[in-house]
Amino acid sequence: VQLVESGGGLVQGGGSLRLSCAVRGSRNSINIWAWYRQAAGKQRELVARLSRGDSPDYADSVKGRFTISRDNAATTFFLQMNSLNAEDTAAYYCYTQDRWFKDYWGQGTLVTVSS
Repeated sequence: VQLVESGGGLVQGGGSLRLSCAVRGSRNSINIWAWYRQAAGKQRELVARLSRGDSPDYADSVKGRFTISRDNAATTFFLQMNSLNAEDTAAYYCYTQDRWFKDYWGQGTLVTVSS
């Protein structure tokens, strides 16, 4: 499985961005799709997670502002980010886990929110 991210960039505070993660390879083996982020000087943290058959989970800091979704064929999954603020500035990584509990990571995309 290979993950290819796109959609990061510079946005003004209060604005929106949508991140995309293209899943290449054995898509049908994937059971978890997620987005993580890592701000400068901080540990990587879970932002949103979607498990097969379950409702999505979100970090408290993004609830009501971010939405994780995937297309029906699971070829791509997304992170819609609204009402962005400076604390959302970070490198964002897409992540999947397959049925054998193997982890896959995207290359990361930088999101910068100007105040």
